[in-house]
Amino acid sequence: MPFLAIMARILTLNTIAREGITLLESRGHTVSSDMNDPDAILLRSASLHDTEFGPNLKAIARAGAGYNNIPIDRCTETGVVVFNTPGSNANSVKELVVGGLILSSRFIAEGITWVRGLNPDEVDLAKEVESGKSRFAGPEIAGKTLGVVGLGKIGVMVANAAEALGMTVIGFDPYLSVESAWGLSRSVRRADTIEALFAAADYVSLHAPLNDQTRGIVGRDLLGRAKKGVRILNFARGGLVDDGAIAAGLADGTVSRYVTDFPSDTLCRQEGVLSIPHLGASTPEAEANSAVMAAQQLADYLERGNITNGVNVPSCSMEPGEGDRLILANRNIPNMVGQITTVLAEAGLNISDMLNRHRGEIAYNIIDVEGSIDDGTVQRVSAIDGVVMARRIQFA
Repeated sequence: MPFLAIMARILTLNTIAREGITLLESRGHTVSSDMNDPDAILLRSASLHDTEFGPNLKAIARAGAGYNNIPIDRCTETGVVVFNTPGSNANSVKELVVGGLILSSRFIAEGITWVRGLNPDEVDLAKEVESGKSRFAGPEIAGKTLGVVGLGKIGVMVANAAEALGMTVIGFDPYLSVESAWGLSRSVRRADTIEALFAAADYVSLHAPLNDQTRGIVGRDLLGRAKKGVRILNFARGGLVDDGAIAAGLADGTVSRYVTDFPSDTLCRQEGVLSIPHLGASTPEAEANSAVMAAQQLADYLERGNITNGVNVPSCSMEPGEGDRLILANRNIPNMVGQITTVLAEAGLNISDMLNRHRGEIAYNIIDVEGSIDDGTVQRVSAIDGVVMARRIQFA
C-alpha cells in the first residue's frame, strides 16, 4: 500500500491523550506542543480566533464535537481543512445525563452537602439523619416521561438508556438521520414539534446543536408550553437555554430543576440549579477516543487527502492509485472541474481516478494521475480563479 513520502509536523494545543499522539508518531509524523508554522494543529478547547496561521498549515483537528474555538470561515477561505470528532465522547455524555436525570429528582447533591455540614461531635448523627432525610425526598424516574430534543448519537443513547430505566420517551428532531433512526428504540415516540414535547414531558434532555435557529430556544415562550414542574437537563450547549427564562421558571414553579454542564454567571448560585463543571467528556475513555479519532482523521488527510468528519468541506475518500495524487478545494461554481482537468491534460497527465464532492459553497476533489505531478502544475491549478487550496501528495 502506498504511503506518504514526506511526513508532517503537527502542533498540539491543550493536553491531548497519549493514545492519539502515539498513533501519529507511529506513522512517522513529528508531534510537539512547541512548534512554529506546523502542517497541522491538534487541539481540544484552545481558541484559535486570534492566532495567525503560518503558510504551511493544512489542517486543524478538534478532539471533540464542538468547534466554536476555531475560525471556520477564515480556515475555509485559506484552504485549511477543519475536522471534529462527533460521537467520540457519546457514552461519557450519556452516562453523565443519566446521573443528572437522577440528581434532578432525588435531591442527592443537596443531601450530601447537608450531611457534610453535620458535626458528629455536636449531634447524634444517626438520629439527625433519620429526622432530616425527608427534606431531600424526590420522585422516581421510572414511569415518568422524558423528552429528548435532538436525536443524534448522544440523544439516541440517552433515549434508549432512559427507556431501559422504565421511562416513557418521546423525541423531537426535524433532521433525524437514517443512521440515528436505526439505532433508536422502536418504543420511542415522535413529537411533531418541540412545543408538543415540552407539553408532554416531565423531564427534558437537550441534545441539539447550537446555531442561529437554536440559540436561546428554551426561553419564556417554550417554557410557557411546558408541563408544570418540568425538570430540564442541558448537556449539549449552554447557549440553547435563556438563563433569565430558567430563573423565572424556577421562581414561579414552571421549572422544578435545571441541571446543566455549562455553569453561567446568572444561574451558578440559583436555588434549583445543579451546575456541573463541564464534565461531559471528562473521562479517560472519552479523551482517548477523541484523541485517536482526531489523529486518525488528520493522518488520513495529510497522507492521502481523504476527509472524514470535515467541518468546512465534504467527506471524500478514495484509495490511492499508482501515481501522484492532487487534492484541491474550490468554490462550488460552474466549470471548475473542466479548468482543472485542462491544466492536467496540458501537463500530459492522464487521470486514473477522480472524486468530486461539494457541500454548500465549497467543493473538494481527489484526483489520481498516471505518473508524477510537478510543482508548476500544482501552481497552475492553484492559480485558477475559485481554487482555494491545491496540494500534491506523492507516494513512495
